[in-house]
Amino acid sequence: MLSVGLTGGIGAGKSEVSRLLAECGAVLIDADRIAREVVAPGTPGLAAVVEAFGPEVLAEDGSLDRPKLGSIVFAEPEKLAVLNSIVHPLVGARSRELETAAPDDAVVVHDVPLLAENGLAPLYDLVIVVDASPETQLDRLVRLRGMTEEDARARMAAQATREQRLEIADIVIDNDVPLDQLGRRVKEVWAELVRRAQEPRRAPRA
Repeated sequence: MLSVGLTGGIGAGKSEVSRLLAECGAVLIDADRIAREVVAPGTPGLAAVVEAFGPEVLAEDGSLDRPKLGSIVFAEPEKLAVLNSIVHPLVGARSRELETAAPDDAVVVHDVPLLAENGLAPLYDLVIVVDASPETQLDRLVRLRGMTEEDARARMAAQATREQRLEIADIVIDNDVPLDQLGRRVKEVWAELVRRAQEPRRAPRA
């Protein structure tokens, strides 16, 4: 098994790369999706979030009001740290369960938005960073996701810098390119991942 960490700044196109890798045959473990699962209605995770931030972060149906919570935590780093301390251990535990269940010869890709921020690179055999310029990120967030420029810049500022992500990269996928070119690059990377998965097991990253 090859355990791969996949990350990239918001708006860099990491989700598209993870989708393409899954099409190639990767076992995809999506930290964002798991993060939603662990705070679903009725979970201990949601109860802990409400205890920390108050019932105003709940929607009328009792689910987590993500835009409301996001507007709170991304404006104040201390509150974001509190949220992360609740959610990240739950996500980590579930991710490990899913990886353990994967076939022995699988390429397991962990889609982890905050891999760099949380110092998680040593958990993986290698790290792939999806890279795009800040200008590209901002354009995608405003044009495609409908964010205000102010909100988009705040989300970007809450993450690691481009340079910090590239420092931990074993493989970089440039996503300042057209989709067809991105697809070709992902296929090249997939071939490399399959080759590495067939090599003798390496020692963990330092």
